[in-house]
This record gives sequence, C-alpha cells and structure tokens, in this order.
Amino acid sequence: MRRLSTRHSVSVRPGRTTLNRQAGWFVVIGVASTAGQALLYWLLRHWASPPVANLASLLAVTVLNTEANRRLTFRGSPVRALRAHLAAGGLFVVAYLVTTGTVLVFRHYRPTASPAAEALVLVTSFALMTVVRFSLLRLVVFGPRRRV
Repeated sequence: MRRLSTRHSVSVRPGRTTLNRQAGWFVVIGVASTAGQALLYWLLRHWASPPVANLASLLAVTVLNTEANRRLTFRGSPVRALRAHLAAGGLFVVAYLVTTGTVLVFRHYRPTASPAAEALVLVTSFALMTVVRFSLLRLVVFGPRRRV
C-alpha cells in the first residue's frame, strides 16, 4: 500500500520534480560557469581592457555553459544543439551588455580598482543574468512546444 501512495505522489507532481532537477543542475553549472568566467576575466584583464576581457571570458563560458545545460539541465528536450546555441547567443548579447556596463560603471567610480575587484563586481552582475538566463531557457528555448 505504501508503494502505491509513493507512486501516486510522484505522478501527481512530475513538473515539480523536473523543476527541482533542472534548478539543481543549473545551479551547479552556473556556479562553475561564474567561477570560470571570473577567473578567466581576471587573467585576461591583465592584458586587455574590461570590455575585451569580458567579451572573451563570457564567450568561452557561454558556449560551455549552454552545452552543459542542454545535456544535463534540460536533458530529454527535443531542442537541437544549433537552436539552443543560437538562442543562447541572443542571451549572450544581453548578458555582455549588462555585465560590461556594470564593470564600466564600477571603474568610473573606482578608476584604480584592481582586476580582482572588477571580477567580483562581474560575478554579481553575472549571477543576476544567470537567473534571467535560466528562466528564459526554461520557458522559451527548452519549454514545451505548443502547436497552434
């Protein structure tokens, strides 16, 4: 009898289980991506301007992040790799504008700030963009298809 109730509760809330799994993988991938981008930005920042260092680090991380999310977070989705990466490209542009703008505003008020301080500011804005990215990927890119 207990087995029946367990099965019943799982079948009643499959969307919640899927959301929990997706959010869990997205957090793991997001933390790794944020740390990777901050480290790469910090390294590049010693030779490049903030916009160039951000562009290079964000581009490298976005490609890896999108593929990891496609394979782990949204596994089982019928969305093909090319479509996922093209959609992520649009999100990349928004993320680049927001994160670069944040760093440039920070540098305006703290012109002598170190690359490490810039990277910390970048992490904050990147984390905010990650929440937006998850929502849009889940709802628009990997969400259920509706036939009209």
